[in-house]
Amino acid sequence: MASFTVAETAFLARMRVARLATADATGQPHVVPVVFAADVQRLYTPIDAKPKRVDPRQLRRVRNLLANPQVAVVVDEYDEDWSRLAWVLVTGRADIVERGEAHAIGVRLLEEKYPQYGAMPLDQRPVIVVTPARVTSWGSL
Repeated sequence: MASFTVAETAFLARMRVARLATADATGQPHVVPVVFAADVQRLYTPIDAKPKRVDPRQLRRVRNLLANPQVAVVVDEYDEDWSRLAWVLVTGRADIVERGEAHAIGVRLLEEKYPQYGAMPLDQRPVIVVTPARVTSWGSL
C-alpha cells in the first residue's frame, strides 16, 4: 500500500474535483468526475444523493467496481501559466463501504471538505474507498 507525501496530501486537500476511472469485467473503461477527500493513506468518494439517472447501486462505476475493483483516480490543476501545472495519479483498489471505520473516516472528511453535505448527509450513503497501490505526482503541487 502506498501513501501520500505531505505535498500530495496538501494538494489533494485544496482540490475540489477528481476523475475516477473504472473498468468493467471485459476492461471497457469508464471515467467520471467525482468529489473526494483524502487522508495520508486513502482517497474517499461518496455515492451521494445528487440527482442520478439510475438507482445509485446501478451506477456504472458501482457495477464496474463490483466486477473489477482496480481503479485510477487523477486530480489535476490546469493553469495558463504552465509552470503551475500539477497532478496526482492514484492507482489501486476500490471498495464500496457502507459502515465501519473506513466509512466513518470518509464521511467525516467529505463533510468537512464540502459544506453542501450539511444538507445532504452521507452517513447512510455508501462511500468508495480507494487504497493506493501506487501514487505518482508531478508539477507544482
